[in-house]
Amino acid sequence: MHEDFWQERWANDQIGFHQKAVNPYLANHWPALGLAAPSRVLVPLCGKSLDLAWLAGQGHRVLGVELAEKAVQAFFAEQGMAPQVEQAGAFSRYRAGALELWCGDFFALTAEDVADCEGLFDRAALIALPPELRRCYAEHLSRILPRGCRGLLVTLDYEQEKMDGPPFSVPAEEVQALFTSDWEVVEIERCDVLGKNWRFEPYGLTRTDENVYRLDKRD
Repeated sequence: MHEDFWQERWANDQIGFHQKAVNPYLANHWPALGLAAPSRVLVPLCGKSLDLAWLAGQGHRVLGVELAEKAVQAFFAEQGMAPQVEQAGAFSRYRAGALELWCGDFFALTAEDVADCEGLFDRAALIALPPELRRCYAEHLSRILPRGCRGLLVTLDYEQEKMDGPPFSVPAEEVQALFTSDWEVVEIERCDVLGKNWRFEPYGLTRTDENVYRLDKRD
């Protein structure tokens, strides 16, 4: 999606994708990754997610990347934090304690920026992107993240022809095609959420699965 699309969504508070609680898959599966504190975790297209604060609460240093400055400012305001702000290259960097949110284009991140990121959490990035950008996104992650990085990826799988994204359907076959050249990819949970979200009701979907994958960057 183009930058203007997401800026408009945030400007108009059209943020149905924002979860008002910590993602349950994160809480359930993150400990099994075995990432010791204070390892650094990258959260792409993070919005104002409560997952950021949860990860920091586990002792991690957290690097969120978000295009919309309104989302970044809202996150710190809602957390009761007054971040330090500095301009660094392509990003406005907001920092408070173990939390850093970089406002700017995710594709401007460099390998140097994330050289010490041992963890990755993607709940809403891959499924926010149309097919052509999903490949660019996966390739960019593989290019910049260091070997041994591990994390969780959460996707949706539904009948794309019945409902427009975002969020987009990303079936298991596509996840494997996008990541297996550089990552070990293991599906660790699949959950039918068709009846749990009112937004799916008007489209006549017969299935809506949330899939959770463990990703391990190959040495």
